[in-house]
Amino acid sequence: MREVLNELNEWTREREEIAIATVIETWGSSPRPLGSKMLVTRSGKMAGSVSNGCIEGAVFEEAQKVLQSGAAKVAAFGVADDVAFEVGLACGGHIEVFIQPLGRVHQQLIAMLERDEAATLRTNLRSGEAELIKGAPAGTELPRRDGDIFVEPFPRPAHLVIIGAIHIAIPLHRLAKLMGYRVTVIDARAKFATAERFPDADELIVEWPDEAMSKIPIDSSTYIVVLTHDPKFDLPALRSVLRKGAGYIGAIGSRKTNQNRFDALREEGFTEEQLSRVHGPIGLDLGGRGAEETALGILAEITAVRYGGTGAAMRAVRA
Repeated sequence: MREVLNELNEWTREREEIAIATVIETWGSSPRPLGSKMLVTRSGKMAGSVSNGCIEGAVFEEAQKVLQSGAAKVAAFGVADDVAFEVGLACGGHIEVFIQPLGRVHQQLIAMLERDEAATLRTNLRSGEAELIKGAPAGTELPRRDGDIFVEPFPRPAHLVIIGAIHIAIPLHRLAKLMGYRVTVIDARAKFATAERFPDADELIVEWPDEAMSKIPIDSSTYIVVLTHDPKFDLPALRSVLRKGAGYIGAIGSRKTNQNRFDALREEGFTEEQLSRVHGPIGLDLGGRGAEETALGILAEITAVRYGGTGAAMRAVRA
């Protein structure tokens, strides 16, 4: 929904009648994932995509029928092998698309997204009724189909908080920005947390970690990386986030270093469940040892946690 917000707002101001088409099921090769959206207006405007072009014309026609009747519907489309090849697929597939008129619930969702508030949209594919729930569940951000209910989480924009402006943090903040994260870098040492070292950061905070974290909203869209490798920074940082619902918490250091941290936090009353949320040692094992490779391993692990991936090689993952 975020990728078509501008068009939605413009067309709403123009009082256009709008239909929303959403990918709700795929089999075989599919050019677009679940939750992909396409907008169609009665006057013939289009935005977004449900198939990278191979069935957009048919979806447009079905959307016009929905706008005329006012009734939502599920439309199934097969993608033939030759058409699939033209749009970059190895073979054909099958796609189901739910098409519905833009409703009051969607307007409420748009308003929440514009305020960067988290929300979950539950749509009944039989009746077309939609329910908007405040907040997004922890775990994967991906949409899913549960029988006749299609569930779409809309978390706040992903926010990476890096605690410790060390050399690994420099490539990490650049990679994160490339992947669309808002990035905050925190360090009490002003000579480390500088705009020259972190030109792509959205925010630089020169404060102790616990002081800085008390001012940052933390939920499932917040990903926290502790890179300080010093107990006087590490422990306050972890204390400030372990009881909150962050989407990811990682701490750099060896197994022994992390065990020492956990022992200290246990003595302070933190539970095993809370401590188990910390990914430490941090990151996936990619074999490299340089700052860039380490940063890549950290962001790879965050991505796997964010989308429910295994971190395994694709050839080892069953289709």
